[in-house]
Amino acid sequence: MRALLLAGFLGLVLVLALTPLQIWFFKKLGWGQVIRVDGPNTHLTKRGTPSSGGIAILVSAIAAYFLGKGYNGEAPTLSALLVIFMMVGLGLVGFLDDFLKVRKQNSAGLPGVLKILGQVIIAAVFAFVAIGYKDNLGLTPASTQVSIFRDTGFDLMKIAPTNWGQIGIWIGVGAFLLWIFLLVTSASNGVNLTDGLDGLATGSLIMSIGAFAVIGFWKFNQACDLTNTASNCYTTRDPLDLAVIAAAIVGALIGFLWFNTNPAQIFMGDSGSLGLGGALAALAILSQTEILLLLVGGLFAIEAGSVIMQRLVFKVTRLATGTGRRIILMSPLHHHFEEKGWNEVTVVVRFWIICGLLVLAGIGLFYVEWIYGSVA
Repeated sequence: MRALLLAGFLGLVLVLALTPLQIWFFKKLGWGQVIRVDGPNTHLTKRGTPSSGGIAILVSAIAAYFLGKGYNGEAPTLSALLVIFMMVGLGLVGFLDDFLKVRKQNSAGLPGVLKILGQVIIAAVFAFVAIGYKDNLGLTPASTQVSIFRDTGFDLMKIAPTNWGQIGIWIGVGAFLLWIFLLVTSASNGVNLTDGLDGLATGSLIMSIGAFAVIGFWKFNQACDLTNTASNCYTTRDPLDLAVIAAAIVGALIGFLWFNTNPAQIFMGDSGSLGLGGALAALAILSQTEILLLLVGGLFAIEAGSVIMQRLVFKVTRLATGTGRRIILMSPLHHHFEEKGWNEVTVVVRFWIICGLLVLAGIGLFYVEWIYGSVA
């Protein structure tokens, strides 16, 4: 508990110290935000605002985690290191995207194929490590079973008939890797698409990742051991450490929001949105709450869904009638409300409310499941 509180506090303090330095340094370098030409006209005033603030968030969160663990005299666990690996790996992909945008002075950045390739590589390494190393209780950080509040019993490694031999094993491996890749890309790209208004993604991530700090701490208190063999106890590996790294990230995000709220002095950029979206996915996978991520990260799912539906409807109607139609004025969804005349701050606060309600619903369902036992 002490490490959890200390990590959150240090994440806040460190980012409050680092972010002004990054703002000053990036302004000196002329490292400013490039605004998409097809976006809302009101965003043109944001051009030149320092970006890649995700660097300060990630560095502060990681340092806070290790300092919190070190002060407590504890060694880092593999589960927390996997969250950090995902966060840093996707953060580097995002940083390369940010760098190319600034260098080319074009909002295109890293080609989509290369961005997806980077996500595939990071997700694959994460998946193999997460199921390849057991602790002294025989638990691996991740499970090959699909989970909601805990593992459901539906094992992706066993979807093929057992008499298929080696082919069946490879089908299972492929299904598991595809599942991890889907979770990682959905979460990271969802956060990336949501990061379009001052403070929107930052505030939403505070609530969503904060939910995993609560879930991790609860699973630690209700872990299965010699004194707790109840049917609703949890077999999640390193749940308390997942809560500690989540708290460190939340602390850093709260500090960053001080500078990122409207009018933003700095944006998190793709280095932040992809890295933190990856951390969100990793926390869901390692805490065995994968499908619950649809609620806890519901706002990011809605934002990503609005982009997918907009493009799908436009392409289908263009093929059918020769003229593409749009279901909203502009995607992602937050831009639609801006086009309708909503003030940016109004959009952000109302989206925060939606995010908060979805997070509360997710935590509420998690608690109800614990009361009534395992769904498996």
